[in-house]
Amino acid sequence: MKATRYGRKAALAVIAAGALALTACGSDNATGTNANTQSAAAMKVTGTLTGIGASSTGAAMDAWKAGFAAANQGATVQYSPDGSGAGRKAIIDGSAQFAGSDAYLKDDELASSKAKCGPEGAINVPVYISPIAVAFNLPDVKELKLDAPTVAKIFRGEVAKWNDPAIAALNPDAKLPDLKVTPVNRSDDSGTTSNFTDYLASAAPEVWTDKAAGVWPASLKGENAKGTSGVVKTVTDTPGAVTYADDSAVSGKLGTAQIKVGSEFVKISADAAAKAVEAGKPVDGRAANDVAIKLDRKTTVSGAYPVVLVSYHVVCTTYDKKETADLVKAFESYVVSDEGQKVAADAAKSAPLSKSLQTKAKAAIDSIKAKA
Repeated sequence: MKATRYGRKAALAVIAAGALALTACGSDNATGTNANTQSAAAMKVTGTLTGIGASSTGAAMDAWKAGFAAANQGATVQYSPDGSGAGRKAIIDGSAQFAGSDAYLKDDELASSKAKCGPEGAINVPVYISPIAVAFNLPDVKELKLDAPTVAKIFRGEVAKWNDPAIAALNPDAKLPDLKVTPVNRSDDSGTTSNFTDYLASAAPEVWTDKAAGVWPASLKGENAKGTSGVVKTVTDTPGAVTYADDSAVSGKLGTAQIKVGSEFVKISADAAAKAVEAGKPVDGRAANDVAIKLDRKTTVSGAYPVVLVSYHVVCTTYDKKETADLVKAFESYVVSDEGQKVAADAAKSAPLSKSLQTKAKAAIDSIKAKA
């Protein structure tokens, strides 16, 4: 499943044409002074909500759009999966009402968001937890064991063949082919790239000497493709290729790696990803209702899979119109609800938010308000 693609220009045109002719059909006090006492999930809303951002959540977003529309006849969510960087830019410049991002807003982005999102700027609301697969196309090999330094060497182009001694030492029983290793990275500004390089920079700093970033280091050679679907297709079509992508997009199509954590190798799963997120901490210096999480990539918690992403919906704390704020609150409340998390998990094999994280996310959504 993939999210319906709307181009960025099309999204701008929708907004410019006044597609946000929104009508909130619930209480007159849905936002404003009584915002925290009104459940946005209970509101019935109509109108069109436009989002831009991460492609990794495509299956989950399709499920959320369908579930929300079914509960709110006349309500539509349009989402253009142009990448996390494009999403954060869109919420900052006002061309989208929410952004999907696999990386939380940087401090400078947070400061810039205040021009369109009010004096408190935008906030990060976690909506989706998923492991990032190290996924490969090898004949007759569906699973490998890898540690962080070896993964870093593979993606730096320092491992030429799949039967390299570094891989063979970790997989003595595997029938490794004498096949060229072809790393494939994202060509766009990607939150998945940001999370993957953060893992490499933290867990294998002696090999991965570049800083974590959403844009792949230009100095590294290899193939590239746009979006999650782009890299997965390239690897699927290329024997010997390897990439990093949301596990929901590679399951059943490609082989995946177990990752060494402490003294054990952890198999990729939603539960293992959730354990890694639980080991994270709030990002310093953020507002009380900003739920950005600093992940511990070097965790040794048994069963935790540290190559994980937390995808956020980045929303304004203040919208120009009450109708817009009501629609954003209603949709986001559905996304973080038990039902919303279940449909995402069913569609994308994601890990539902923990109850504590769910409570924090709902409080953040309830704090959204309108100027008038």
